Amino acid sequence: MASGEEVSNKQVIFKDYVTGFPKESDMLVRTGTIRLKVPDGSNAILVKNLYMSCDPYLRVRMTKFDVPIYFSPFTPGSVMSGHGVAKVLDSAHSDFKKGDLVWGVTGWEEYSLLTSTEGLFKIEHTDVPLSYYTGLLGMPGMTAYAGFYEVCSAKKGEHVFISAASGAVGQLVGQFAKLAGCYVVGSAGSKEKVDLLKTKLGFDEAFNYKEEHDLDAALKRYFPEGIDIYFENVGGKMLDAVLLNMKMHGRIAACGMVSQYNLEKPEGVHNLFSLILKRVRMEGFVVFDYDHLYPKFLDTVLPAIREGKIVYIEDTVQGLDNAPAAIIGVFSGRNIGKQVVAVAPP
Repeated sequence: MASGEEVSNKQVIFKDYVTGFPKESDMLVRTGTIRLKVPDGSNAILVKNLYMSCDPYLRVRMTKFDVPIYFSPFTPGSVMSGHGVAKVLDSAHSDFKKGDLVWGVTGWEEYSLLTSTEGLFKIEHTDVPLSYYTGLLGMPGMTAYAGFYEVCSAKKGEHVFISAASGAVGQLVGQFAKLAGCYVVGSAGSKEKVDLLKTKLGFDEAFNYKEEHDLDAALKRYFPEGIDIYFENVGGKMLDAVLLNMKMHGRIAACGMVSQYNLEKPEGVHNLFSLILKRVRMEGFVVFDYDHLYPKFLDTVLPAIREGKIVYIEDTVQGLDNAPAAIIGVFSGRNIGKQVVAVAPP
C-alpha cells in the first residue's frame, strides 16, 4: 500500500444522543475514504487501528452534557472514539515514527488521523499480546492500579470487596489485592462469571448479585467483620449495602457507577451517614490524573504477567461491523472479561 494512496476507511458513526438504554441502531457502520499521508504543515500522525476497547464510560459520552468533565460527549454524525491499539503509518510528530505501535485514544475506524497525541503511549514491550494494551496494560489496567494502590492504600490482611469484579478493571483489582495478601470477594452477574472469579482469577469468594434478594445480608455473610476496602464500579443498591458493612476507617475507591448510566433519573444513596459514623474515606478518581505513574505501573505488572502471577480474560469480536453489538453488550453485562474489537491484524 503506497504512502499517500487514498483507501477506503470503515467507520462507526454515532447517530444521536441517547436517552435510556442504548441500542445498536444508535450507531451506524459506514465506509468513507482517507489519504494515507499526514497533511503538510501539521503535527499529526496517521495510524492503522488494530484493536478497539469497549469501555463502560463510553455510555456517558452518548449523552449530551454541559458540565465540564475529563472527556467530551460524542458529536452526532461523527466517528466514535475510544481507547485502542494502533500502528503508525505516517508521522509529522517528533515523538512518533512510521512503524511505531501505540495505545491511547483513537477513532472507531480502520485508519485515523490523530491531530493530538496527548495521552498517546508508545508500546515498548511486545512480548505480550498487543490486545493487552486495550486492557491489562492500558487504561483499565492503570485504573485498577491507581485505584487500588494510590487511592485505597491497601495493607496485607485487609478485606476487599469489588463490584463488577469480572470486568476489565475488577478482575485486575482482585489480583492486585491477592498479590498484596488481602482477602478478596467479588460480585458479578452470572454463574459463569462467579466461577471464573474463583477458579481462574484467584478470588477467595464471589457471588451473583442477581441471585441475592438482600445485598446487605449477602455482604454480612462474606464479611462478618466488615469491609476494609470497597472498589466501586456499579453504584446504586450495591453501594447502599456496602456503606452499611464498611469497617472503621475503611476506604472506598469510586471508579464507576455502571448501574446508573442508562437511568434517566439516577437512584439515590440512603446510607451516607455511615461514612461519618465509621470514619470512612470515599474518593472518586480519574485514571488520567495518574498517567505519570505508567512507567512504575509497567515495572509492577509486566514481571507479574511473565511469571504467570496475573492472568487476563478477554472477550474478543472480529471487525468493526461487530463493534456496535460489542459495546451494547458491555452496557448490559453480556461480555465475559475485557471486551475487545479486533480491527486488523498487526
